[in-house]
Amino acid sequence: MRDQAESLRRRLNKQHRGSSAKVLSVISGKGGVGKSNFALNFSISLSQKGHSVLLIDLDIGMGNIDILMGFTADRTIVDLFNKQLPIHEVIKSGPNGLSYVAGGTAFNKLFEFDNDRLQVFFNEFEKLLQEYEYIILDMGAGLSDVSFRFLMASNEILVVTTNEPTAITDAYASIKYINSQNNEIPISLLLNRSRNLSDGKQVITRLSNAVKQFLKKDTRLLGIIPDDPEVSKAVSQQIPFIINNPNSRASTSIREISDRFVSGEDQEWNSQKGTSFVDRLRKLLFER
Repeated sequence: MRDQAESLRRRLNKQHRGSSAKVLSVISGKGGVGKSNFALNFSISLSQKGHSVLLIDLDIGMGNIDILMGFTADRTIVDLFNKQLPIHEVIKSGPNGLSYVAGGTAFNKLFEFDNDRLQVFFNEFEKLLQEYEYIILDMGAGLSDVSFRFLMASNEILVVTTNEPTAITDAYASIKYINSQNNEIPISLLLNRSRNLSDGKQVITRLSNAVKQFLKKDTRLLGIIPDDPEVSKAVSQQIPFIINNPNSRASTSIREISDRFVSGEDQEWNSQKGTSFVDRLRKLLFER
């Protein structure tokens, strides 16, 4: 009953606003940069500010959002297809009002599902667009054919990298490929595990300038998260660091980043508009 009441409350809030959820994809050029940890703590920070947020783990084969929270999910997004379950039966409650859907290892077989099952998924996902303000997709480091189409249907892409040369190179390569397929999707940049603020600003600014110069693409600089031992401590305890130590440097940075993100929304930062996420995804999935 509590879950049904919460679902109804979100639906009424969305109807009152008359808007559809914004779908954000969080990616990284390579693994090991803290992408999923950022996606989780960023989502919680938005929830703490009163926004309705759904985090969906689409990191095929490496999904760990539930583990980072110390939970074990009994259902995943794949169950939407295999068991034809309603979307709300796979949504779980996380901390501070966050909703989440755990990842499934068979999600990369989406093309193998028949059109009827896909249509069920589209119908179920359409409901979510009316209930949440933000739907955040934690994408895998390496993009499969299926996950890439989810990425291209998103309203905005958040690219997480570190100051390691290979991470920067891979982030640039990912942006280059995305831009070659669709140069209208807004892209924001975030630097994780920065040793100090000054170096971090130089690294992320160089990446932004390179994207601008060579790809003719403007990006938004969301922020820098310091290399903070409290993050590793929180991961080992399976508690999101913004909850485990709200006063840590990483937690402070996450709150600043979510503030900056929401502020950018108020300033009408460009977003892929027009058709809905589901309409774009349906078109992309059937282009095969």
